[in-house]
Amino acid sequence: MSEKRKYKKRYCKYCEAKVEFIDYKDIESLKFSLSERYKIMPRRLTGNCKKHQDMVAKAIKRARAAAFVPYIVSRKEVINNPFELLK
Repeated sequence: MSEKRKYKKRYCKYCEAKVEFIDYKDIESLKFSLSERYKIMPRRLTGNCKKHQDMVAKAIKRARAAAFVPYIVSRKEVINNPFELLK
């Protein structure tokens, strides 16, 4: 049988900071939940609780609709740091 892998426990940074609402205009806090290709990272990687992960996902979707965050990144153009474009 395979052995269970032991991961370190990740804690929700929004719960520790007692955040009640995640604003879609605050790109600096949202970029920690986005991958380098601007995909929403899952809870197991970010450590967010379900309530805050839902709020982050909704805020990212709203930021995409308002054109603060791009929907996709071109595969042909390699970008070293895509978050520099968000400034």
